[in-house]
Amino acid sequence: MTSAGTSLSRSPAHVWSRARGILLALALLIIAGLTLALLRTGEAYGRLDPRSADRNGSRAVAELLKAREVSVRIATTLDEVTAAAGPDTTVLVTAPNLLSARQQTALRSMADTSGGRTVLLAPDSFSLDVLVAGVTAGQPTTVATAQPGCDLPEARRAGAVSLGGERYETATSVSADRCYHRGGLPTLIRVENPAGGDTVLLGAADLLLNEHLADEGNASLALQLLGSRSHLVWYLPSLADPSAADDPDGGQRVEGEADFLGLIPSGWLWGTLQLALAAVLAAIWRARRLGPLVPERLPVAIRASETTEGRARLYFRADARDRAAAVLRSAARLRLAPLVGVPSREAHSPDALLPALSSRRITDSGDLRDLLFGPAPTGDAELVLLADRLDALEREVRTS
Repeated sequence: MTSAGTSLSRSPAHVWSRARGILLALALLIIAGLTLALLRTGEAYGRLDPRSADRNGSRAVAELLKAREVSVRIATTLDEVTAAAGPDTTVLVTAPNLLSARQQTALRSMADTSGGRTVLLAPDSFSLDVLVAGVTAGQPTTVATAQPGCDLPEARRAGAVSLGGERYETATSVSADRCYHRGGLPTLIRVENPAGGDTVLLGAADLLLNEHLADEGNASLALQLLGSRSHLVWYLPSLADPSAADDPDGGQRVEGEADFLGLIPSGWLWGTLQLALAAVLAAIWRARRLGPLVPERLPVAIRASETTEGRARLYFRADARDRAAAVLRSAARLRLAPLVGVPSREAHSPDALLPALSSRRITDSGDLRDLLFGPAPTGDAELVLLADRLDALEREVRTS
């Protein structure tokens, strides 16, 4: 048994020193989670939600529209949208790229027959194939201040606005208003529908966000585009929408669906990049000692017992029983070999050392092979027992 006073005894202080790092990390994780939960308690809505006062919400423009006596209705299913559509209604689709092919087809049919206005935020080429005929999306660009550059009354009254994102190209047969050009391509297009209404494509939704509404002419353009009718249906697509299920095409828009990275907020992407950089720096820090160790003369003499005990504590702290047992057996074999007439270079050869030891008629030595060349002990008690048996064997050989 391990005595309470040896360097192998597990005292409460030793257990605490081993576990405090893990406990501290768990405590910090819990505190950080609670802090984030408390900070986000008031954020009940997401991006472009007209009920959200967050910087990425759209409550400001919704309140301005209500002040102009435009009713704002939030819809999360396609059935709600189609039921409310009409000549006196504007339908704002905040995420047309996330709709299934079946939903997009129904939305296109509604836009063509309702006689109202449909505003699509940043639709890509794959969505436009279904939603708007004759229009494709070019290479996206950054959001920046742009001038109208067209005769659309809403754009001329608003003046410069913050636009960019998706840029659009139209077929020569399509009659459309093309405004706010970036790199030669428009980022706002208005196309007339067969029933007298129109569809407006906006390359980016930034001008509708609370944090950008007061920039340039963003508020003016937003109010004119969304407030041209007395009713506004603010469509926030939801995964719970029954129309998203049982798509006749299997719901497979392999290239048209938003990719996984596009669904992750930019803050999480930057956070992941920072964590990866921190991990690389930590790896470099941990590996800073490369190459062999350089021996140095000790400034003072240290007792052999203190060195032995210090080394034992290091093995114990690292749970390196296998290494400790290997060191004990190796040292014992080197001391035993000269005593039985075996050269030191063959001290670690079982075929040379074991027959020489057996010839000395050692009593109560057990299995010499297992003792000197056996497996590593599985516990501290077995390690102490191994050391005791090696000492007993060496004493017996010296006295025999």
